[in-house]
Order: sequence, then structure tokens, then C-alpha cells
Amino acid sequence: MDKLIIKKSPPLNGEVVISGAKNAALPLLMTSLLTAQPCRYSNVPQLKDISTTLALLKDLGVGVEQQDTNTVLLHAAELSSDTASYELVRTMRASILVLGPLLARLGTANVSLPGGCAIGARPVNLHLEGLEKMGAVINVDEGYVRASVDGRLKGARIFMDIVSVGATENLMMAAALADGETVIENAAREPEIVDLANCLNSMGARISGAGTDKIRIHGVEALNGC
Repeated sequence: MDKLIIKKSPPLNGEVVISGAKNAALPLLMTSLLTAQPCRYSNVPQLKDISTTLALLKDLGVGVEQQDTNTVLLHAAELSSDTASYELVRTMRASILVLGPLLARLGTANVSLPGGCAIGARPVNLHLEGLEKMGAVINVDEGYVRASVDGRLKGARIFMDIVSVGATENLMMAAALADGETVIENAAREPEIVDLANCLNSMGARISGAGTDKIRIHGVEALNGC
């Protein structure tokens, strides 16, 4: 059978440059939808899901400038569309993360179900139920989630039956611009949740508890760039 033989080596030294984490980068790029001001992201990994995300944001009207290999400048001064089409969404489930930011910023969002998955196959329903508690009206029609809200989303207490990183991220971004306080209970505690909270707070959001199972978000009227 195959085996690995590990022998003691001399003392190791030197430096290693670590690539940014995809799971952290994807929601961070989505935060650009929440503000009309430019956002600059560094140490962004060069991966297929990243390029798909940038293409999706560009399709929504976000200005995309690749400043160097791992740095991108995004500017969503004027979004030209509230629809994330199936052609771009189908290859990447994380694209559902545009739902909360679009709804919070524009008051309407139409997002194809990611990967063609049905409600309940993966916890996409947690995203929708949380947004509904915040006042959104949501319908699923011909493979699209169609969401709208009259005015601003409203702060709410949301308990998630299943721990979901994506739903926690989506609701955090939506709640950042909501009217009032949102409390997410049984929230995901992964490092990317903390990264997202730090990014949003740097933009002017008021989020506490990231990294625990209870996250509090005091909504603000507008966010700055980052």
C-alpha cells in the first residue's frame, strides 16, 4: 500500500504568504452592494467562485476594477439591476448572498435559486424566513426568489432552527441597514462571520456578538465604503 515516510529535518525557517480564504472573501465582496461609496478589498484569492462573484456584481451594476492580482475595487454608486440571473447564479450557491444586500439597499431583489436547488434541499429557507421576519414579502416563482419590502427592513428577533453560515451572513448584511435592532440566535460562529462583522463595522454598522451564537445588529441608515 502507499505510504508516507517522514524523517526529521533540520530546523525550518522562512516566510510563507497565505492566500485569503474564499469563504471569507465571498460575503465581504457582497458588502459592496450595501453602500454607494467605493470598497477596496485586498488579499482576494484568485478562484473561480471569486471571478463568478465579480461577474455577478458587475451584472448588477457594480463597477469592478482589478487593481492588482489580489486587490479589487468595487463601487456600487448606482445599481442598474435588482436581478441575479440563473446564468450567473447556477454555478455558485454563495450567490444567494446578494439577496439580503439588494433587498436592504433597493427594497427589491430577484435572485435565482443557487445551483437550481429546491427550497429545503439546503437551508436556503432560513435566509427567506429570516428576511420575512424583518418585513420582506417573498415569493418563489419559476426558480427565482422574488423579494420586496415597503420602506426599510425592520429589526427582528430571529432564531435559526439549523446553524447556517450563509443565512447568518445574509441576515447580518440585511440587518445592517434595517430600522431597529436585529438579534440572530443560534447564529453560525465561524471565523468568516467575525470577518464579515469586522468589515461591516468598519463601514459604520453596529454589530456585536459575532463569533458567538447570538449576534446583535443595530441598523443604521447608510453605510460608508471600506
